[in-house]
Amino acid sequence: MDSEKEERISIKIKVLFFARARDLTGMTDMSLEVSPGTTALGCLDKVITKFPGLEEIRNCMVLALNEEYTPESTVVKDRDELALIPPISGG
Repeated sequence: MDSEKEERISIKIKVLFFARARDLTGMTDMSLEVSPGTTALGCLDKVITKFPGLEEIRNCMVLALNEEYTPESTVVKDRDELALIPPISGG
C-alpha cells in the first residue's frame, strides 16, 4: 500500500523536442517529473523554466501528447510522451 502512495507523488513523462525547439535546447528529448494532475501547459512551463530560450517560440508551438495534437489543458499521465513542435519554416 505504501508503494502505491509513493508513485502518486510524481509522474514521469518524456518530452520530445523538434526543429527549432531542438536547436534551442540542444536535446532531442528529456525526462520530466511532474505532479499528478499536471496539464500539458504545466509541463511546457516547467520545460521553459529549464530552457528559457524556448520562450521565443512558445506562442507558436504546437503540443502533441502520445503522437496526437493536444490542447494545453490536457492532463498528462505517467509515461506519456509530450512533443513540442515549433512552426516549420521552409525556404
